[in-house]
Amino acid sequence: MIYLDHNATTSLDPRAFEAMVPYLCERWGNPSSPYRFGNEARAAVERARERVAEVVGCKPAEIVFCSSGTESDNLALRGVAHAPRSRGNHIVTTAIEHHAVLNTCKALEKQGCRVTYLPVDRDGVVDMVALASSLAADTILITVMHANNETGGVQPVEEIAAIARTRGIPFHTDAVQSAGKLPQQLAGLGADLVSFSGHKLYGPKGSAALYVRHGTVIAPVITGGGHEHGLRAGTENVAGIVGFAEATALAFEGAEAEGRRLQALRDRLEGQVRSAIRKVKVNGARAPRVPNTSNLSFEGVDGESIVLGLDVRGICASTGSACATGDPEPSHVLLAMGLPAREAQGSIRFSLGRETREEDIDVTVRALVDTVAQLRRISSAPDEPGGHP
Repeated sequence: MIYLDHNATTSLDPRAFEAMVPYLCERWGNPSSPYRFGNEARAAVERARERVAEVVGCKPAEIVFCSSGTESDNLALRGVAHAPRSRGNHIVTTAIEHHAVLNTCKALEKQGCRVTYLPVDRDGVVDMVALASSLAADTILITVMHANNETGGVQPVEEIAAIARTRGIPFHTDAVQSAGKLPQQLAGLGADLVSFSGHKLYGPKGSAALYVRHGTVIAPVITGGGHEHGLRAGTENVAGIVGFAEATALAFEGAEAEGRRLQALRDRLEGQVRSAIRKVKVNGARAPRVPNTSNLSFEGVDGESIVLGLDVRGICASTGSACATGDPEPSHVLLAMGLPAREAQGSIRFSLGRETREEDIDVTVRALVDTVAQLRRISSAPDEPGGHP
């Protein structure tokens, strides 16, 4: 199997697994219990919090452990929206956010919030003029993702953070797809709230965190006991938190070198595909991107059919977000970038990772050439090799 869908999930780093094992089999106490067995678990959680905080560049008290990137996004958005306030109920976001943000915004609209969905340009970059002009006296939150999960496009979050700070508006960024892929410390982005997830950076599924800058007021979404500074009730997933901390530290430690390697492989993939297949487009190619992601549109071919054709050949790719699998509609991200529906429907995403090697790229390109040619013959679309428009 050649796995090129690392934006959907990653393998568990063996070092993270080794760190988890004692808290699965031996030290499985409840971290809220007052006796020594519970205290051992509590100490492990707090050591993990300190380690994540060091990597992120913040104080341990500013890290809240969650179960997923989706929960982290919900805690940020709903937490701000439901916090005691007198300012207003206006939220500003973009049209290309992950559904964890978009669908939460839609739910908050039903609860009385007003939401502005900002446009992006053809490379998927937010319109900063539109952002600045959208802000009002009743704006309570700006939420713009750091890197897009489908195209890899990186948003100017530092610039957005500066605008938000000037206006006194809390700013949240979903960094699930950038954490561990870019060497930046997440707290250094300037956002007040940052979401990131374990299974996107070789940690265990069911682990994530929300960075909450000191002084940012949010309300809990899950209520119960006083866990996680009173912001996330429920017995902590000790083993998952320990593995998350280990994986996060390892990912950020090697981010710069691994980023250079993956970018070279991504460029190799795009260069070979554009040379071997006609009428193919790299979506968002002119924007800054995380180094591992390539989104390609093939004229006259359905993206889902390409994915299935590659799967038969032992290659894993996707048409976009794993959370949207089975949705017959074209990608909302690509439509917002101005692609016609038919072109968006013919797009697939390759996301490279630690296991990816040059030979994997070469095998994938050959399989892609055969798959696209076969599908174009079936649809009577041109399939001549060589060159690109």
